[in-house]
Amino acid sequence: MGRLFDFMLPEAKSPTAESTDALFHFINEVSLVLLIGITFALIYFAIKYRRKSENDETPVITHNNTLEITWSVVPLLVCFVIFGWGYSGWLNLKSVPDNAYEIQVSGYKWGWNAKYDNGAQTLNEIHVPEGRPVKIVLQSSDVLHSFFVPDYRVKHDVVPGRYTYVWFEATEVGESQVFCTEYCGTGHSDMLAKIIVHSEEDFETWLEKNGGGVSGTPVEQGQQLVQLQGCITCHSEDGSEKIGPTFKGLWESEETLTDGSTVSVDENYIRESILNPAAKIVEGYGNVMTPYEGRISDEEITNIIEYLKTLK
Repeated sequence: MGRLFDFMLPEAKSPTAESTDALFHFINEVSLVLLIGITFALIYFAIKYRRKSENDETPVITHNNTLEITWSVVPLLVCFVIFGWGYSGWLNLKSVPDNAYEIQVSGYKWGWNAKYDNGAQTLNEIHVPEGRPVKIVLQSSDVLHSFFVPDYRVKHDVVPGRYTYVWFEATEVGESQVFCTEYCGTGHSDMLAKIIVHSEEDFETWLEKNGGGVSGTPVEQGQQLVQLQGCITCHSEDGSEKIGPTFKGLWESEETLTDGSTVSVDENYIRESILNPAAKIVEGYGNVMTPYEGRISDEEITNIIEYLKTLK
C-alpha cells in the first residue's frame, strides 16, 4: 500500500531515505485503516442503535473489560512499533560511515556557506561526490536555523554556539534543494541552497579547480568575499532594492541615518558597518544585519572595501 502515498514525497535520492519512507508509509496506512474502520463503525452503530420510537430507552452500560483492554493495548503496541522503528532510523542517521567526506556548512541570515578541506568555499551551493557518504557539519553564525534536504530525508537544527551534523549518500548525479525550516527573520523564505552531485572523478576535478580559497588582486579577493560572506543576500551590486542598501555608488556617498544625521561613506564607516552594523542604521532600512566581529579579518575587510570602491 506504500505506493498509495508515494505522491506525498519527493524522489528518494539516498539509501538512508528508505527507512524514513517506510515508516512514513506505515504510519499513514495504519491511520487510514483506523479512519476507515472507525468511520464504518460509527455509521453502523448510528443506524443499528438509532431511536425507533419514543418509548426506546438507552440501556445502561457501565463498561466492557475486553473491549477496553483491546482498545488500550493494540494502539500501545502500534506506538511501540513506531517508536522502535523511528529510533532505529535515528541511530542510523547518527552513525556516520568511516569513509564519509566531511564538509563544513555555516548557516547565517540568509544563506549557507560551505567550506572544504582544501580551502574551497561556496555560497548556497554544496558540491558532493556520487556514491560516497557525505557528512555535513553544521553551525550557525547568528540565530537558529534548520538544514533540510527533502530528497535525502535529512533535517537538523543549526544551533548558534555548537556543532550538529547530518549525513547522506547521493545515489545519482544532479541537484537537490536545501531549505531552512526554522523561521529566522525577514529573508527566511529566501534561505535556499543547492546540493550539486558530481561523479567521483568530476568532484575531484572541481575540488582541484576551486581549492585554496580566495585569490587574486585585493579587488578580486574582495569581490569573492562579498559573494562568500553572503553580503549579496541583502545588498545588491547593481542598484536594485534589497533588504539593505545597495553597494552601487555607495563609496564616498552621503547616507542619511535613522536619527536624521548624515555620514560620509569611507573606510571607517564601512568597517564599522561590517563589525557593528547596529551602530549606524541607514534611513529606510531595519536593523537586521548580524555583526561580523570575530568572523572576518582586517585584511578581508580591506579587500572588501577595495572592491566596493569600484562599484560606481
